[in-house]
Amino acid sequence: MRKALVLIGLLALAGAASAQTFVWPQKWTVAKPQEAKRGGTLRAAVISDYRTFNPFITAESGNVPSIISGNRGLVTRDPTTGDWIPYMAESWTISPNKLEITFKIRKGMKWSDGRPITADDWITTWRIHTDKAVGSNSYDSFFIDGKPIVLRKIDDYTIRFIYPKTDAEAFSVASFAPWPAHVFGPVYQREGAEGIKKMWTLSEDPAKIVSGGPWLIESYRPGERLVLKRNPAFGEWNKDEAGNPLPYLDRYEIKIVKDTNAQLAEFLAGNIDIFNPATVDHISQVRQAIQAGRLDATIKVNASPVASSQFMVFNWNKASDPFKQSLFRSDKFRRAMSHVVNRQAVIDIVYGGLGTPMYTSVYPVLTQWINPKVPKYEYDLNQAAKLLAELGFTRKDREGFLVDSKGRRLEFNLATNAGNVQREQIAKLIVDEAKKVGVKVNFQAIDFNTLVGQLLSSGPDRPFDAIIIGLSGGGLDWPFGSNVVPCKGNLHMWNKSGQCLDPRETQLDALYSRGRTELDFQKRREIGFRMQEIEASLLPVIYIAGPNYHPAWNNRLGGEHPDAIISSIWGQRELELTFIKK
Repeated sequence: MRKALVLIGLLALAGAASAQTFVWPQKWTVAKPQEAKRGGTLRAAVISDYRTFNPFITAESGNVPSIISGNRGLVTRDPTTGDWIPYMAESWTISPNKLEITFKIRKGMKWSDGRPITADDWITTWRIHTDKAVGSNSYDSFFIDGKPIVLRKIDDYTIRFIYPKTDAEAFSVASFAPWPAHVFGPVYQREGAEGIKKMWTLSEDPAKIVSGGPWLIESYRPGERLVLKRNPAFGEWNKDEAGNPLPYLDRYEIKIVKDTNAQLAEFLAGNIDIFNPATVDHISQVRQAIQAGRLDATIKVNASPVASSQFMVFNWNKASDPFKQSLFRSDKFRRAMSHVVNRQAVIDIVYGGLGTPMYTSVYPVLTQWINPKVPKYEYDLNQAAKLLAELGFTRKDREGFLVDSKGRRLEFNLATNAGNVQREQIAKLIVDEAKKVGVKVNFQAIDFNTLVGQLLSSGPDRPFDAIIIGLSGGGLDWPFGSNVVPCKGNLHMWNKSGQCLDPRETQLDALYSRGRTELDFQKRREIGFRMQEIEASLLPVIYIAGPNYHPAWNNRLGGEHPDAIISSIWGQRELELTFIKK
């Protein structure tokens, strides 16, 4: 906190000559402002179609609202220091009791339709996010112990965040991207949450999508591509150190390529500019293409561990199948399934040896937060069989699968998103290992949006058994998700009954609140360590392993981060500072 306050003072002095402009520091890129060229198109690929343009009902990473807004708010982090710095705010003050932060909003910012960006936009965005009926994935972040964080408009360019308790994530909360009050406000007043949920579907006219970030939607064709164009209003207050408006690029095209191998082929052919290889085979093919002169590109192998998680989650809410519900709610069963997961095989076979095993919800890259003493439940089929026997599965049927005293077979369905080759391989490894101990696992790869819909469903009877998926996001200040740990969280994905079903869930819920409100880092870290010990006991999800971060890019691009910054936390570049060299 002290570092941030010192930094504000320095920035305020430096910014006095260009009052309302945010100057993107040159140290965030290897390129000097005079080297940057304007124009051109950045080409990328994603594995799934988008679900919506609506910023209030997205839950998946890389969604369209995040892209066009730049996913920044009043504050952002400096990737060279990790400190929070003012972005859409020009400064802030903190009350002596640390329960209020008052932000002075930068003047001169405009929406893409020319309307000014003011305090009303944050107020309206906050009101919609905190309407439970809307179902926003950000809902939980605006509450501490069930008490709301309140936003108060002081004047058009001053806004105050009032926290019910001290909050280690106070600046993270204030970093949310605003959306236009003059677009969403009238609909919300007239039709409430239902009106909001009907807005900005994929069939919306792109010309009606208003952005305050670097991009506007030019066109979207499902199954083919999303095309974005530069938002001129953004460049009026976002400049490089030479005073050039950002972004440099004219357009940003994102192809829908529903297979990671096909994405690799597109990168090798020079049809897309950026790619993150997840396997040693992908890395090898990129390297060979570079060495043979077929591809002019750069690859940074093992830049860092991942800043995401990969896991298998069982559904605790299957009222229509009491046998499975009882099984999935048993920590002994989940521990047996953890012993079935061969994490080293996943690293060797799926990621070619360039991966990191996972045992807790804390991402491997956040090393200072990981409790090294957490029980791991490593690959051990004998131990898995022993635990299953203790659950009554002591004999096998004619096909070799375990059954209980009532003849009920130990069998479940496992799904992941189709086209994600690595997750499909992980699932098949689990199928094979489970069969060795007599567990029948029926694997199915399904559409990503269908998978997410099942995972986010709520109530007593949800439509899946088990899913392999991952999470990204989360903070450096407190790495536990406000929408994951609390029992009523939108991504409390194993149990969406709306209440804690296990006493350890209740413990985690309470510890999450204690940690989030603890401003002393060492004390907060100790609470985080205790949470990981409880997670290991409860095993609400079974963490597996993930690839290390190996970013690659075509050398037609300029403006990447310096090597010291490139990591899974900060990525390979800021798109706003990216340009086409040739």
